Order: sequence, then structure tokens, then C-alpha cells
Amino acid sequence: MTMRARIAHLAGPTATIQNTPPLVTSNKARAKYGLAPRPNPDGTPARFDALRGQRLAAPATIYVEQFSAHPLEADAAALYAPPDGFLDAAGRFHQTRQSAGDKPVYAIEIRPEDGLYPLPYMARQRDGAAWEEECASPGAPEEQARQGFYPDGSRSFEEIDRFGVGVDGTANQISEKADVDFFRILPPSGFTKGLPAEQRRDVGDGAIQEERRGVDFFPYKPFHLPASPPPAGLARAANAVQKILASGKYAGVIWTEGSPTTEETIYWLHLVVDTTLPICGNSAQRPQGEISHDGPKNIVDSTDYIASRVWADERGRNRAGAVMIQEQQIFAARAVTKIDARPGGYIAAGGHGGVLGASGHAGAPLLHYVPTLRHTYLSEVNITRLPATVTGVRRGARGLEPVTVPIKGPDGFLLDGAIPKVAITKDATYWSDDGKLDIAREVDLIAMIDFMLADAPLAGFIIEGLTPYGSMTSNARDALIRRAVLSGIPAVRVGRGNHEGFVPQRDPLFIAGSNLASTKARMLLLASLMRLGSLPPCTDPEHPTKAELTAIRAKIAEFQQIFDTH
Repeated sequence: MTMRARIAHLAGPTATIQNTPPLVTSNKARAKYGLAPRPNPDGTPARFDALRGQRLAAPATIYVEQFSAHPLEADAAALYAPPDGFLDAAGRFHQTRQSAGDKPVYAIEIRPEDGLYPLPYMARQRDGAAWEEECASPGAPEEQARQGFYPDGSRSFEEIDRFGVGVDGTANQISEKADVDFFRILPPSGFTKGLPAEQRRDVGDGAIQEERRGVDFFPYKPFHLPASPPPAGLARAANAVQKILASGKYAGVIWTEGSPTTEETIYWLHLVVDTTLPICGNSAQRPQGEISHDGPKNIVDSTDYIASRVWADERGRNRAGAVMIQEQQIFAARAVTKIDARPGGYIAAGGHGGVLGASGHAGAPLLHYVPTLRHTYLSEVNITRLPATVTGVRRGARGLEPVTVPIKGPDGFLLDGAIPKVAITKDATYWSDDGKLDIAREVDLIAMIDFMLADAPLAGFIIEGLTPYGSMTSNARDALIRRAVLSGIPAVRVGRGNHEGFVPQRDPLFIAGSNLASTKARMLLLASLMRLGSLPPCTDPEHPTKAELTAIRAKIAEFQQIFDTH
């Protein structure tokens, strides 16, 4: 049964779902200020201005022509009440018709408290020129660029409620069923001139007052000024979701992020957040307000899903884990994968299910399948089950040495520095020169392994190899990865691309990644390293002893157990 819910929206990085097309100065403004009109690409006059949601500064009365909402309203005129009055040829309003040419109209008082209204965009640049894009000029530096992303979800949710029309012809598609609080976790835009007062109160003392691109917020536009979150962002996201859902205030959370990467973050939250409540991921392939924008429907469908409680088992616990809801499909976090930048551009990777049900069709959301693998409160790698410290490995003066790596602080939450370094290496055939085992030529792997052993005491590799075995065709690269394993760095084998095979553990020195995509396997290895620590390194990786190999295989078996059950 759908019940009214309180939901937390969490703003994630590069979220197209919280992005808008550039605010371009309207031709109405250009005519007013004596600027040349903006024509169509072929030079012909533009038919319409783009209308953008804006707030009224004062009440106004407008007159709307009767029967103008639909071409066939007049066909059913006998079913309608009379209009409010009539406008004569001079534009004067009368309660009764004055002549045959008068227009029947409705008189509407529009007020600031009504909310946003779609209106022509009248703003110009400081020098009086028209805005043509987000920057003052193409490729302008950051100080001459506007931000198209919203700083949190409140504006996009308001626009959905105000402008989004449901199948029943009404608005308020979110607020009719849920109350929403908004949190800026890894937001796609920021307050570069200082946080507003309400934001400062929210984050408390010591908050960053002037936010910085690439540090406090993470957009992908303007395209020459992109920024992506660092590994510590995973700790920040997990801690935030854990705290919010543990507060007891919310029925679930909606996480929004850029469409290429949401699948990774939502699987990460699926693994590490210890909660019995639902976590929904949403993305959009088209910005808010663009023609056929898909984000609003996805958000509404997630709201419906959380409020419906279709996710709850007989004890009220979430049985589906984290999900991603896109184009009315409910995807399992482990399987969802983006394949194209268009609405409908997500599939369930791995070839064996992954679409759990539907939300947004006629009727209530439904689940036909639920995951059998561990997730959230059942996960062996959730925040609660992660230890305060694990043992990593680092190359020191005396060779490879164990080192203690802090994972959680005294408060029980993840530390920024806890996130391991896991790299993905992709195999390709026709690689080795003349079939020679020349390890020295594999400079990228050599450099990465050296970096890991010097600066990343928790590290690992994902090998995207042959399907379905995950094996590598390059003997030199395979030998290097084996050396890394014997140095304490675990390696997971998966098949290339969207493979449907289940990688077997044919070699006890490697973890078998089942049918996970390489990016999902990376998330699971990150979490596994934080639970188990590094492999025990050999004193001499070139000449491992039997006892050392036995210890390594035993530890790999612990990793394998996690990969087999998550």
C-alpha cells in the first residue's frame, strides 16, 4: 500500500538530472534592449522563445483566450461554463460581450506564491550583450562562466511538481505522496561566493564558506571545466547515506548522479551501507527542461517505489538492496549498466536477470524478483562489519612490510583515506611483440604496481580479460600481475565488456569475479580490501615459498567468499 513518506534526496556529482540547458537571452529581451534577434540556424526568424521557470516579483492579472488549451476544446463548448468576460479590439476587458469580434477570456490573477512560471529569459551580460551559452564567451575561464547545475535537488523537485503533468492531468507528482529533505553530499554545483545562511546552518561550524570546483562540487559543464570526485568521495557518500538512514526520519533515499557513473556509486552503497531501508539511484540522459527530458519521470518513479513499500519483506526490511530506477524499470544495483546516452540507455548486464520489476506504469510499483546475493544490512562489507583497521603492505627499506591502515574513526564511520587504490587493466590480443616474454616493456603496469607498493598500502587490480574466463593473452602482463599478487596486491579476473559468463576460479592466485562488469568488480574489491586487508606478501615475490603460497591462497579464499556472495 502506498503511504505518505518522508524521503531524503542526496545530490551526487555530475548529475544531468540536476542540470539545465544554458539560459539564453530571449528575443523578447533582445528586441527590448536593441539587440539583434537570435535567428534559426538557417537565418530565418525564430518562431518562439524558450520559456524558463522564473518567479514573479508582484501579482498580475492576465487574460487567457477561452478554448486555447486544446484544439478540440471548442468542439465540446456546450459542456463548458461561460468565460469570465471578453476583450474588445482595444484590449479592454468587459464582463459582457460588446461586439461580435470580442474574445471570450478567463481572467487569472497570478501571484509570486503560486511558484515558478514559464517566461522568456530577459537577462543580459554585464556589458549588455546577450547570453548565448553558459560562459560569457566560448571557452571562457571559470570566473566568466555560469553554472547550469542546481546546487541541490530542491529546484529540480520544485520544477517537477510545478510543471510535470501526470497521466491524470494534475501536477504535484512528488509532493502529493512524499515530503522531501535535500542534502548536498557530492553536489554538481556550488556556491563559489559563499554558502547562503541556511546552508551554513545545515552544515554547522567549520563549514566551507566558499566552495571550489573539484573540491566541494563536481560538474561536467562547461565542458572545458569538468571535475570528478576523488576516491574519498566514496567514504563521504557512504557515511552520509548511513547517517541519514540511521536517523529514523526517512523511509528511503534517492541518490542522483551523472548517468555514466551512477551505476558504480549505487552498487557501492548497496555493499557498504548498513540499512534495512531502500536506496534508489536516478540519472537522466537529458538535462532538466530539455525536450523529452527523462529525469523527472525517474525521480517520480523512485518516489512511488519508496512510498509503496513494495520493497519490504514481512518484517519491513528492504529485500531488494539498492536499486536504480530508469525508464520505469527497477534495476538491481549489481547489474545495471549504461550502454548509451539516450532514455532507455540502461540494461541489466551479466545476462542472467537484473531487472527486478517496474515503477511508473499503470498501477503500483511491483517486484517480480529480488536478489539472492548479500546487500546493505546483510552485506559482509557494510560499514558496521568493517574493522577499525586492517593490515596493508608497503615497500620499505627492508622490502615488503606490513602496515596498519585505519578504516574507521572513533565514531564508526569511514575515513577519507580508507578507500583503497584499485586499477582496471584491460587485456587485448595481438599484444606481445613476437611472443617474447619482455616484462620491461609493460611500463604502465610496472609503474602502477610500483606506485601501489610505495603509496597505496591497500591496493588491487581488476583484470578485464577473455570471456568467460577472465584470463590474459599477454604472458608478460600476466606475469606482472602474478608478481603483484605475490607482493600483497589481490587481483580479480572478469570477462571483457558485458559478458554473460561466470568466471571460474581456475587459478587459486586470482579471485574469480563471476559475471560482474569490471567497474562493479572494482567496487566490490574496494570494499573487500577494507574488510580483509591486503594479501600476505612474499619475502621474495620472484621465489615464493610453499608456506607463503599457502597463506596467500588462504587469504584469496576469503576474498573469493565475498565475491561469491555479493
